[in-house]
Amino acid sequence: MEPVTNALTAIALGRAGLNKVTPMATPMLLVSGLIADVDWVTRLGGASAFLRGHRTATHSLLGTVVLIAAVTAAFWLAGRKYPKLAVELVPAVLICTVGMGMHLLLDMLNGDGIKLLWPFSQKWYGWDLADSVDAWIIFFLLCGLLIPELFRLVLEEIGSKPKKRGRQRGAIVGLIFVVLFIAGRAFAHQRAIALLDSREYRGQVPLEVAAFPHPSNPLVWSGVVETDNALVNVEVPLGPTSVFDPDLAAVHFKPEQSLALKNAVSSATAIEFLSYARFPLAHVEPEGAGYQVRLRDMRFASELPGRRGIIAVIDMNAQSLVINEHLEFDGSPNP
Repeated sequence: MEPVTNALTAIALGRAGLNKVTPMATPMLLVSGLIADVDWVTRLGGASAFLRGHRTATHSLLGTVVLIAAVTAAFWLAGRKYPKLAVELVPAVLICTVGMGMHLLLDMLNGDGIKLLWPFSQKWYGWDLADSVDAWIIFFLLCGLLIPELFRLVLEEIGSKPKKRGRQRGAIVGLIFVVLFIAGRAFAHQRAIALLDSREYRGQVPLEVAAFPHPSNPLVWSGVVETDNALVNVEVPLGPTSVFDPDLAAVHFKPEQSLALKNAVSSATAIEFLSYARFPLAHVEPEGAGYQVRLRDMRFASELPGRRGIIAVIDMNAQSLVINEHLEFDGSPNP
Protein backbone atom coordinates (compact mmCIF):
# COMPACT_ATOMS: atom_id res chain seq x y z
CA MET A 1 0.00 0.00 0.00
CA GLU A 2 1.02 3.61 -0.48
CA PRO A 3 2.00 5.77 2.53
CA VAL A 4 -1.42 7.43 2.92
CA THR A 5 -3.18 4.14 3.72
CA ASN A 6 -0.37 3.07 6.07
CA ALA A 7 -0.46 6.42 7.90
CA LEU A 8 -4.26 6.45 8.24
CA THR A 9 -4.24 2.89 9.55
CA ALA A 10 -1.55 3.75 12.10
CA ILE A 11 -3.54 6.76 13.34
CA ALA A 12 -6.74 4.68 13.52
CA LEU A 13 -4.99 1.96 15.53
CA GLY A 14 -3.69 4.59 17.92
CA ARG A 15 -7.12 6.14 18.43
CA ALA A 16 -8.73 2.70 18.76
CA GLY A 17 -6.87 2.23 22.05
CA LEU A 18 -3.19 1.56 21.41
CA ASN A 19 -2.36 5.15 22.34
CA LYS A 20 -3.09 4.14 25.94
CA VAL A 21 -0.42 1.43 25.98
CA THR A 22 2.45 3.88 26.29
CA PRO A 23 3.24 7.55 25.73
CA MET A 24 4.25 8.31 22.13
CA ALA A 25 2.28 5.30 20.91
CA THR A 26 0.77 7.03 17.87
CA PRO A 27 4.11 8.52 16.70
CA MET A 28 5.70 5.08 17.10
CA LEU A 29 2.86 3.50 15.11
CA LEU A 30 3.35 6.06 12.36
CA VAL A 31 7.12 5.65 12.14
CA SER A 32 7.08 1.85 12.35
CA GLY A 33 4.15 1.72 9.91
CA LEU A 34 5.94 3.81 7.30
CA ILE A 35 9.66 3.12 7.68
CA ALA A 36 9.64 -0.08 5.58
CA ASP A 37 8.84 2.05 2.51
CA VAL A 38 12.27 3.65 2.74
CA ASP A 39 13.12 1.11 0.04
CA TRP A 40 11.32 3.35 -2.46
CA VAL A 41 14.65 5.18 -2.69
CA THR A 42 15.88 2.27 -4.83
CA ARG A 43 13.73 3.66 -7.65
CA LEU A 44 16.35 6.38 -8.08
CA GLY A 45 18.79 3.65 -9.10
CA GLY A 46 16.65 2.51 -12.01
CA ALA A 47 14.35 -0.42 -12.70
CA SER A 48 16.89 -3.12 -11.85
CA ALA A 49 17.72 -1.61 -8.46
CA PHE A 50 14.03 -1.12 -7.77
CA LEU A 51 13.16 -4.73 -8.58
CA ARG A 52 15.92 -6.01 -6.32
CA GLY A 53 15.39 -3.59 -3.46
CA HIS A 54 11.69 -2.72 -3.29
CA ARG A 55 9.56 -4.88 -0.98
CA THR A 56 12.47 -7.18 -0.24
CA ALA A 57 14.81 -6.56 2.71
CA THR A 58 12.66 -4.02 4.59
CA HIS A 59 9.49 -6.06 3.97
CA SER A 60 10.89 -9.41 5.08
CA LEU A 61 10.48 -10.99 8.51
CA LEU A 62 14.20 -10.56 9.15
CA GLY A 63 14.15 -6.92 8.07
CA THR A 64 11.03 -6.33 10.15
CA VAL A 65 12.80 -7.52 13.31
CA VAL A 66 15.72 -5.19 12.57
CA LEU A 67 13.43 -2.22 11.93
CA ILE A 68 11.38 -2.89 15.08
CA ALA A 69 14.60 -2.85 17.11
CA ALA A 70 15.82 0.32 15.39
CA VAL A 71 12.59 2.30 15.85
CA THR A 72 12.19 1.13 19.44
CA ALA A 73 15.78 2.10 20.25
CA ALA A 74 15.36 5.51 18.63
CA PHE A 75 12.28 6.37 20.70
CA TRP A 76 13.76 4.92 23.88
CA LEU A 77 16.97 6.94 23.46
CA ALA A 78 14.96 10.07 22.67
CA GLY A 79 13.05 9.51 25.89
CA ARG A 80 16.30 9.27 27.83
CA LYS A 81 17.33 12.69 26.53
CA TYR A 82 13.89 14.30 26.74
CA PRO A 83 11.99 12.93 29.77
CA LYS A 84 8.62 14.15 28.43
CA LEU A 85 9.03 11.68 25.58
CA ALA A 86 10.07 8.76 27.78
CA VAL A 87 8.75 5.31 26.86
CA GLU A 88 9.12 1.93 28.51
CA LEU A 89 11.02 -0.62 26.48
CA VAL A 90 8.53 -3.54 26.41
CA PRO A 91 5.43 -1.47 25.50
CA ALA A 92 7.48 0.34 22.86
CA VAL A 93 8.51 -2.99 21.29
CA LEU A 94 4.85 -4.09 21.29
CA ILE A 95 3.67 -0.91 19.58
CA CYS A 96 6.42 -1.02 16.94
CA THR A 97 5.64 -4.68 16.27
CA VAL A 98 1.98 -3.80 15.65
CA GLY A 99 3.01 -0.94 13.33
CA MET A 100 5.39 -3.08 11.29
CA GLY A 101 2.99 -6.04 11.22
CA MET A 102 0.21 -3.75 9.98
CA HIS A 103 2.46 -2.55 7.17
CA LEU A 104 3.32 -6.09 6.02
CA LEU A 105 -0.33 -7.17 6.07
CA LEU A 106 -1.45 -4.16 4.03
CA ASP A 107 1.29 -4.69 1.45
CA MET A 108 0.42 -8.37 1.11
CA LEU A 109 -3.14 -7.43 0.19
CA ASN A 110 -2.21 -6.32 -3.32
CA GLY A 111 -0.85 -8.32 -6.22
CA ASP A 112 2.66 -6.83 -6.19
CA GLY A 113 3.55 -8.98 -3.17
CA ILE A 114 6.53 -8.91 -0.82
CA LYS A 115 9.57 -11.15 -0.30
CA LEU A 116 8.50 -12.19 3.18
CA LEU A 117 11.27 -14.77 3.68
CA TRP A 118 14.13 -12.77 2.12
CA PRO A 119 17.08 -13.57 1.98
CA PHE A 120 16.35 -17.27 2.55
CA SER A 121 13.69 -17.44 -0.17
CA GLN A 122 13.07 -15.35 -3.29
CA LYS A 123 9.35 -16.18 -3.34
CA TRP A 124 6.86 -13.31 -3.53
CA TYR A 125 3.79 -13.43 -1.28
CA GLY A 126 0.59 -11.53 -2.09
CA TRP A 127 -3.16 -12.03 -1.91
CA ASP A 128 -4.57 -9.97 -4.86
CA LEU A 129 -7.28 -8.47 -2.63
CA ALA A 130 -6.59 -4.74 -2.92
CA ASP A 131 -5.31 -2.22 -5.40
CA SER A 132 -1.96 -0.58 -4.64
CA VAL A 133 -3.92 2.67 -4.11
CA ASP A 134 -7.24 1.41 -2.80
CA ALA A 135 -9.77 4.24 -2.61
CA TRP A 136 -12.30 2.17 -0.64
CA ILE A 137 -9.91 1.35 2.18
CA ILE A 138 -8.83 4.99 2.36
CA PHE A 139 -12.51 6.03 2.38
CA PHE A 140 -13.42 3.80 5.35
CA LEU A 141 -10.37 4.93 7.32
CA LEU A 142 -11.08 8.61 6.66
CA CYS A 143 -14.72 8.17 7.69
CA GLY A 144 -13.68 6.56 10.95
CA LEU A 145 -11.24 9.38 11.69
CA LEU A 146 -13.13 12.43 10.40
CA ILE A 147 -16.81 11.77 11.17
CA PRO A 148 -16.21 11.91 14.98
CA GLU A 149 -14.43 15.24 14.45
CA LEU A 150 -17.45 16.53 12.53
CA PHE A 151 -19.82 15.46 15.32
CA ARG A 152 -17.50 17.09 17.85
CA LEU A 153 -17.62 20.39 15.98
CA VAL A 154 -21.42 20.25 15.69
CA LEU A 155 -21.87 19.45 19.38
CA GLU A 156 -19.49 22.25 20.41
CA GLU A 157 -21.37 24.66 18.13
CA ILE A 158 -24.72 23.93 19.81
CA GLY A 159 -23.17 24.00 23.27
CA SER A 160 -23.28 20.28 24.02
CA LYS A 161 -20.39 18.34 25.48
CA PRO A 162 -18.78 15.91 22.99
CA LYS A 163 -18.61 12.28 24.02
CA LYS A 164 -15.23 11.34 25.48
CA ARG A 165 -14.89 8.12 23.52
CA GLY A 166 -16.26 9.37 20.23
CA ARG A 167 -12.89 9.38 18.49
CA GLN A 168 -12.05 5.91 19.77
CA ARG A 169 -15.38 4.46 18.64
CA GLY A 170 -15.07 6.10 15.24
CA ALA A 171 -11.60 4.63 14.70
CA ILE A 172 -12.75 1.17 15.78
CA VAL A 173 -15.77 1.31 13.45
CA GLY A 174 -13.56 2.46 10.57
CA LEU A 175 -11.14 -0.42 11.14
CA ILE A 176 -14.01 -2.91 11.39
CA PHE A 177 -15.38 -1.70 8.05
CA VAL A 178 -11.94 -2.14 6.48
CA VAL A 179 -11.73 -5.71 7.79
CA LEU A 180 -15.26 -6.49 6.56
CA PHE A 181 -14.51 -4.95 3.18
CA ILE A 182 -11.36 -7.05 2.78
CA ALA A 183 -13.28 -10.16 3.81
CA GLY A 184 -15.88 -9.34 1.16
CA ARG A 185 -13.10 -8.86 -1.37
CA ALA A 186 -11.70 -12.29 -0.47
CA PHE A 187 -15.10 -13.87 -1.17
CA ALA A 188 -15.47 -11.93 -4.44
CA HIS A 189 -11.94 -12.92 -5.43
CA GLN A 190 -12.79 -16.60 -5.13
CA ARG A 191 -15.90 -16.08 -7.27
CA ALA A 192 -13.86 -14.27 -9.93
CA ILE A 193 -11.24 -17.04 -9.97
CA ALA A 194 -13.94 -19.70 -10.28
CA LEU A 195 -15.53 -17.88 -13.24
CA LEU A 196 -12.21 -17.43 -15.03
CA ASP A 197 -11.28 -21.07 -14.51
CA SER A 198 -14.64 -22.41 -15.73
CA ARG A 199 -14.52 -20.96 -19.25
CA GLU A 200 -12.67 -21.63 -22.48
CA TYR A 201 -10.82 -18.91 -24.34
CA ARG A 202 -10.83 -19.31 -28.11
CA GLY A 203 -11.32 -23.02 -27.60
CA GLN A 204 -8.51 -23.40 -25.04
CA VAL A 205 -8.76 -24.20 -21.35
CA PRO A 206 -6.92 -22.03 -18.79
CA LEU A 207 -3.54 -23.14 -17.53
CA GLU A 208 -3.41 -20.46 -14.84
CA VAL A 209 -5.73 -17.63 -13.82
CA ALA A 210 -5.60 -14.62 -11.53
CA ALA A 211 -8.01 -11.82 -10.64
CA PHE A 212 -7.20 -8.33 -9.42
CA PRO A 213 -9.62 -5.81 -7.91
CA HIS A 214 -10.82 -2.87 -9.96
CA PRO A 215 -9.64 0.46 -8.49
CA SER A 216 -13.12 2.00 -8.25
CA ASN A 217 -15.78 -0.69 -8.71
CA PRO A 218 -15.73 -3.53 -6.13
CA LEU A 219 -18.06 -5.60 -8.33
CA VAL A 220 -15.62 -5.69 -11.28
CA TRP A 221 -12.34 -7.60 -11.32
CA SER A 222 -9.51 -7.61 -13.85
CA GLY A 223 -8.79 -11.18 -14.89
CA VAL A 224 -5.62 -12.61 -16.39
CA VAL A 225 -5.69 -16.04 -18.02
CA GLU A 226 -2.86 -18.07 -19.51
CA THR A 227 -3.60 -20.68 -22.17
CA ASP A 228 -1.32 -22.78 -24.36
CA ASN A 229 -0.75 -20.07 -26.92
CA ALA A 230 -1.98 -16.80 -25.39
CA LEU A 231 -2.37 -14.54 -22.40
CA VAL A 232 -5.81 -13.04 -21.94
CA ASN A 233 -6.98 -9.91 -20.12
CA VAL A 234 -10.69 -9.80 -19.40
CA GLU A 235 -13.02 -7.97 -17.03
CA VAL A 236 -15.00 -10.15 -14.63
CA PRO A 237 -18.29 -8.51 -13.50
CA LEU A 238 -19.79 -9.92 -10.32
CA GLY A 239 -22.97 -7.88 -10.06
CA PRO A 240 -26.28 -9.73 -9.58
CA THR A 241 -27.37 -9.08 -13.19
CA SER A 242 -23.93 -9.19 -14.78
CA VAL A 243 -22.88 -11.82 -17.32
CA PHE A 244 -19.26 -12.84 -17.74
CA ASP A 245 -18.39 -13.08 -21.42
CA PRO A 246 -14.91 -14.49 -22.17
CA ASP A 247 -15.33 -13.49 -25.85
CA LEU A 248 -14.81 -9.85 -24.80
CA ALA A 249 -11.28 -10.63 -23.65
CA ALA A 250 -8.19 -8.96 -25.05
CA VAL A 251 -6.04 -11.79 -26.39
CA HIS A 252 -2.24 -11.49 -26.56
CA PHE A 253 -0.72 -14.40 -28.45
CA LYS A 254 2.59 -15.87 -27.35
CA PRO A 255 5.37 -15.59 -29.92
CA GLU A 256 6.56 -18.56 -31.93
CA GLN A 257 9.51 -20.41 -30.48
CA SER A 258 12.79 -19.19 -32.01
CA LEU A 259 16.51 -19.09 -31.29
CA ALA A 260 16.26 -15.38 -30.52
CA LEU A 261 13.53 -15.97 -27.94
CA LYS A 262 15.34 -18.94 -26.41
CA ASN A 263 18.56 -16.95 -25.98
CA ALA A 264 16.68 -13.91 -24.69
CA VAL A 265 14.86 -15.73 -21.89
CA SER A 266 18.16 -17.38 -20.89
CA SER A 267 19.83 -14.00 -20.30
CA ALA A 268 20.55 -12.80 -16.76
CA THR A 269 18.12 -9.90 -17.08
CA ALA A 270 15.29 -12.15 -18.25
CA ILE A 271 15.93 -14.65 -15.46
CA GLU A 272 15.80 -11.83 -12.90
CA PHE A 273 12.57 -10.51 -14.42
CA LEU A 274 10.91 -13.92 -14.69
CA SER A 275 11.57 -14.61 -11.01
CA TYR A 276 9.08 -11.81 -10.30
CA ALA A 277 6.66 -11.88 -13.24
CA ARG A 278 3.58 -14.08 -12.83
CA PHE A 279 2.20 -13.77 -16.36
CA PRO A 280 5.18 -12.97 -18.60
CA LEU A 281 4.59 -12.28 -22.27
CA ALA A 282 7.39 -11.89 -24.81
CA HIS A 283 7.21 -9.61 -27.83
CA VAL A 284 9.83 -10.18 -30.53
CA GLU A 285 10.37 -7.63 -33.27
CA PRO A 286 13.16 -6.79 -35.77
CA GLU A 287 15.59 -4.16 -34.56
CA GLY A 288 18.25 -3.03 -37.02
CA ALA A 289 20.06 -6.11 -38.28
CA GLY A 290 18.89 -8.16 -35.31
CA TYR A 291 15.96 -8.41 -32.91
CA GLN A 292 14.61 -6.89 -29.75
CA VAL A 293 12.75 -9.02 -27.21
CA ARG A 294 10.57 -7.26 -24.63
CA LEU A 295 9.18 -9.18 -21.66
CA ARG A 296 6.15 -7.76 -19.87
CA ASP A 297 4.10 -9.01 -16.91
CA MET A 298 0.50 -9.04 -18.10
CA ARG A 299 -0.97 -8.71 -14.62
CA PHE A 300 -0.17 -4.98 -14.99
CA ALA A 301 -1.86 -4.68 -18.39
CA SER A 302 -5.02 -3.08 -17.00
CA GLU A 303 -3.31 -0.60 -14.70
CA LEU A 304 -3.17 3.14 -15.29
CA PRO A 305 -0.35 4.65 -17.38
CA GLY A 306 2.76 5.13 -15.28
CA ARG A 307 1.95 2.12 -13.11
CA ARG A 308 2.65 -0.64 -15.61
CA GLY A 309 5.49 -2.18 -13.64
CA ILE A 310 8.83 -3.21 -15.08
CA ILE A 311 9.77 -4.77 -18.41
CA ALA A 312 12.90 -6.59 -19.56
CA VAL A 313 14.47 -5.48 -22.84
CA ILE A 314 16.98 -7.76 -24.58
CA ASP A 315 18.69 -6.74 -27.83
CA MET A 316 19.98 -9.48 -30.15
CA ASN A 317 22.27 -9.41 -33.17
CA ALA A 318 21.61 -11.10 -36.50
CA GLN A 319 22.91 -14.39 -35.07
CA SER A 320 20.36 -14.16 -32.19
CA LEU A 321 23.07 -13.55 -29.60
CA VAL A 322 22.45 -11.14 -26.73
CA ILE A 323 24.29 -7.85 -27.22
CA ASN A 324 22.46 -5.68 -24.67
CA GLU A 325 20.00 -6.29 -21.87
CA HIS A 326 18.35 -4.16 -19.21
CA LEU A 327 15.21 -3.58 -17.14
CA GLU A 328 13.16 -0.42 -17.51
CA PHE A 329 9.97 1.09 -16.16
CA ASP A 330 7.08 0.48 -18.52
CA GLY A 331 4.92 3.46 -19.33
CA SER A 332 3.92 2.52 -22.85
CA PRO A 333 0.77 0.71 -24.02
CA ASN A 334 0.99 -3.04 -24.37
CA PRO A 335 1.68 -4.35 -27.90
